[in-house]
Amino acid sequence: MTEITATGEKRLVLVTGRAHPQLAVDIAAELEADLVHTDARTFANGEIYARFDESVRGSDAFVIQSHTYPINEWLMEQLIMVDALKRASAKRITVVAPFYPYARQDKKGRGREPISARLIADLFKAAGADRIMSVDLHAAQIQGFFDGPVDHLFAMPVLLKYFKERLDPTTLTVVSPDMGRVRVADIWSDKLGAPLAIIHKRRDPLVPNKVSVHEIVGDVSGRTCLIVDDMIDTGGTIVKAAEALKKNGATNVVVAATHAVFSDPASEILQSEFIDEVVVTDTLPIPEDKRFSTLTILPIAPLIASAIHEVFSDGSVTSMFDGAA
Repeated sequence: MTEITATGEKRLVLVTGRAHPQLAVDIAAELEADLVHTDARTFANGEIYARFDESVRGSDAFVIQSHTYPINEWLMEQLIMVDALKRASAKRITVVAPFYPYARQDKKGRGREPISARLIADLFKAAGADRIMSVDLHAAQIQGFFDGPVDHLFAMPVLLKYFKERLDPTTLTVVSPDMGRVRVADIWSDKLGAPLAIIHKRRDPLVPNKVSVHEIVGDVSGRTCLIVDDMIDTGGTIVKAAEALKKNGATNVVVAATHAVFSDPASEILQSEFIDEVVVTDTLPIPEDKRFSTLTILPIAPLIASAIHEVFSDGSVTSMFDGAA
């Protein structure tokens, strides 16, 4: 009788969509692995096609895609890639979405609104994803929308390292740009040994991307203020916050954010006289025409690569953060 045996060795497969290929290249370099080439095309009518140039059967596959503009096209491309992997018999498929799409639509604020963040999780599941990996989710409850493991990574260690080397904690105040970010800002203040200030603001629910700043809770006079947020979209909130801080006596205003969405006119208004530096990571591509002299971009690839390594080797992703979040 012939005995059938299997090696039992797992195989790591990295594939990437077309939204931010440089990030995938950097992640692969950190892992000392190769990206499997994907034949990805967009047909004349807008339909997307994806096929992998080598076998992925039995592999532990990670599909990397950054959801930048045009976000719906890149979302559809990632879903199609997941489906292709499933039909090619990949053993486990992890969606790597550094910036989770539609994350701001995580609850019903008014009647007849969708919960689009939940819909996205359902779409990933339906396509064949076994796991999701993302960085700094806009709302932590999004982890519960997906029926499977969600690796919620935090860019805080990357950003903290930068600021610990450059900012004096004795003159520093950490600022939450709104009430929703107080918990995160509080963790920052503990890590940096600096006091916390909070900006109270109000949005008009009928006017998107428009904010009016009301008052500042905490002392910012004569201080270097570090505004911490998860994303910068049009930049309106950040600039209004910086203006309020400077008018209340802040000597310097530095902005830290994980995701540089930079929808127009963000790049222009972030060069405001009220902002001294903007520090972001490269979870999203930032083209040259959206960069400016006071912008600092920190690499996120080492963090994501470490998480991929932990998942692939059945290690602990949580241990990477040492209780930082």
